Amino acid sequence: MKVVQTSNAPAAIGPYSQGIIVNNLFFSSGQIPLTAEGTLIEGDVQAQTHQVFKNLAAVLKEAGASFETVVKATVFIKNMEDFQAINEVYGEYFSTHKPARSCVEVARLPKDVLVEMEVIALCK
Repeated sequence: MKVVQTSNAPAAIGPYSQGIIVNNLFFSSGQIPLTAEGTLIEGDVQAQTHQVFKNLAAVLKEAGASFETVVKATVFIKNMEDFQAINEVYGEYFSTHKPARSCVEVARLPKDVLVEMEVIALCK
């Protein structure tokens, strides 16, 4: 087991790692729309979703993985009314490769953000 840590994504805001590699699988922690410096993106759900993908790209790269090697994504959204707007951004990052996915509406997310995402990916 290997802990994944990069300064190109926000530091964990609790007692957890940005991600863990077990054998050739990378499991990310949920990424919210914080910059690597810890500043919350205040924009609409699409702006927040782009920041989440930026963070996921950073932890995937550190793990030796990429969006093309993601096998499962889980999306947590504050309001299911935002589903289509999030899907538009999601499709920019998963245009040809489409991993398995779950999407759930939740009552509340850390720091009251609108979206959080976690992924499982194959590593090199």
